[in-house]
Amino acid sequence: EIGEKMNTEDLGIGYTCRKGLKPESPNQDSWSVLKVDGNFSIYGVFDGHGQKGHDVSNYVKENMPKLIIRDQRFKTDQMPVMLKDCFKKIQSLIATADRLKKLSAQMSGTTATVVVQDHALNKITVAHVADSTCVLGSWRDSSKKELFGVALTRDHKPNLKDERARIEKAGGRVVFDGYANHRIYAKNGRYPGLNMSRCLGDLMGHADAGCSCEPEVTERILQPEDHVLLLCSDGVWEFITPQEGVEIVRSEERRVGKECR
Repeated sequence: EIGEKMNTEDLGIGYTCRKGLKPESPNQDSWSVLKVDGNFSIYGVFDGHGQKGHDVSNYVKENMPKLIIRDQRFKTDQMPVMLKDCFKKIQSLIATADRLKKLSAQMSGTTATVVVQDHALNKITVAHVADSTCVLGSWRDSSKKELFGVALTRDHKPNLKDERARIEKAGGRVVFDGYANHRIYAKNGRYPGLNMSRCLGDLMGHADAGCSCEPEVTERILQPEDHVLLLCSDGVWEFITPQEGVEIVRSEERRVGKECR
């Protein structure tokens, strides 16, 4: 193995990964934390869906960081473009693995939210597809008594105006499921039925229904009042708000007497 284990607690990094309540599927979530020589860190959360979504999310977790650190544009001001290319590259690799029967990704896929932190410049670059939201918790003022949470990403849902337009232009349909979600379908098919408009994998959705693997990428200079960054699957954000998320972290910091960094 390349690299070495790190003590995440000493670095102010916490994590938890738990199986959802669907009895028919294993834990489909994957995550990664990678500290790279030269003052960089890469964080990722990948939430699989479909029968073999756990395989797709695990594949992306294993390979996305490798694509990033091997790219000549990593650690340069070209990182936003580089991340877009890495997402497209991994989609191509998933298609190849599916063709070679190493993955089953026709009707299975994953979300992907990736953050590259430049510790020297105090900057984060956030790239994401689908709905594993990234949230920043910042101090309200210099007293450092109260945190407020803000989502840095928007969930890629089929009923968003620009997402629906792309889907319909590509020949897909957006249909309300009568319960809680808008879902995308091929023009003349009852597949893929996804409640997200961008993702990795889901090859039939990309081919026939206007799904996209291109991430939205944003850069942000971190300020002294910025305190905690949360990357979580929708299994968290379906039940709590960004504000509640950062308040939970703050209460845990008080409990253990140690702050995140």
